[in-house]
Amino acid sequence: MSPRLIRWGGFAGSLATAGTAWLGGAGYERLPSVNPGTLLSGQRGVLLPILWVTGITVLILAWWYGRHAVPSTRWALLTAGLWYLPLLPVLPLGSADVYSYACQGWVQHVGGDPYAGGVGGSGCPWLTSVDPAWTASPAPYGPLFLLAAGVTAAAGTLAGVIAGLRIVALLGLALLAVGVPVLARRMSLDPARALWIVLACPLVLIHFVSGAHNDALMAGLIVGGLALAASRPAWPWLIAAGAVLGLAVGVKATAIVVVPFAVILGTRPLWRSIASVGGGVLLATAALTLLSGRGIGWVGGLLRSGDTVAWTSPSTAVGIVLSTFFGKNAIEVTRLLGVLLLAVILVALWFRALRHGDPIRHAGLALAATVLCAPVFHPWYAVWPLAVLLRGRLLLALCAFAATLTTPAGYNWALYTRVPGAILVTALLVVAAIRVRRDRRVAA
Repeated sequence: MSPRLIRWGGFAGSLATAGTAWLGGAGYERLPSVNPGTLLSGQRGVLLPILWVTGITVLILAWWYGRHAVPSTRWALLTAGLWYLPLLPVLPLGSADVYSYACQGWVQHVGGDPYAGGVGGSGCPWLTSVDPAWTASPAPYGPLFLLAAGVTAAAGTLAGVIAGLRIVALLGLALLAVGVPVLARRMSLDPARALWIVLACPLVLIHFVSGAHNDALMAGLIVGGLALAASRPAWPWLIAAGAVLGLAVGVKATAIVVVPFAVILGTRPLWRSIASVGGGVLLATAALTLLSGRGIGWVGGLLRSGDTVAWTSPSTAVGIVLSTFFGKNAIEVTRLLGVLLLAVILVALWFRALRHGDPIRHAGLALAATVLCAPVFHPWYAVWPLAVLLRGRLLLALCAFAATLTTPAGYNWALYTRVPGAILVTALLVVAAIRVRRDRRVAA
């Protein structure tokens, strides 16, 4: 495909997707759930599902084939920005989380504690927009994001808050635009293609630009911290890199998994890099804790972040299958095993990076392992490893598939296909385990 066809074909897909937000995005008032059945049956009108399927399909195809047709970094940035424009003035797509952010920000703004409990009894003026599943859950996000959400809440209107949160997400994408080329050059990849793969990804359009998820800011800070450590490995700059990564942790605790790999990017001796990066992380975290006035209460909120039960998380899928066929609630057990497996993988990846080099790639693999082993997988989580690895047909295919998992108003197909999806994922895990075991025997 020619660059011209990619650019304007994708723009047409973005327009169609924006049309679905206009007709049936995540609205200000919570309506009866719009599941795939009601959507495809035309209960919300025939045009809505047509535009959604067409828009998503065109965006995925333009992004997929466009990675072979990117003429320059400037072209990639301008084209991705062009695709963003239709999504900025319409309702959020793919998730209603932005309304939870709004109420958590309001609680922070008026001096309450979002970590003390859910927003259900907070008096938030936009409570009717929040998914009831989250009204009783304390905020699981770090102090930096709560401070940012609190600032946006000062807008006083829900439209103003959404606009402010989208600006925060766009700031995260701006950090990606600066940091991705640095990581790409370090890994001997084409910067233009790397920018395209990340910034034009349909998940970014739907869930970061439109949905305003705070993962955009976290990913931008992760890439920014790694890029700074990679380009300025001397200890004063490593402190700054650690501080940037500390800010990422201040958005979502997940970012902590890349910190050990940033240490390896520094100059030797290793202890100096550990002290520099670790010191920067601690300084940033302490500063955010003081500024927010909420301490580390967000750690408790993390315990409720696994409330969603869906087969998109492999460990949860196995638990669903065991519970369905053996009559016991095995989900908590399999989730715990998934977390323990993640801990082992992270340690193994760090030592491998220390021995063989390429810490940026291993940091991306650590994020990928976190996504796969975590108790919950939401579609936009796939962007975490994508923003660091910048390549991989399997990862790109996962991102393309994940972009199709939600309806415009945010209902997840995984909830509609809970048991069949869990059986399929479990079967794939068994096949993968058998293949790995067979390959090891052959290699031996």
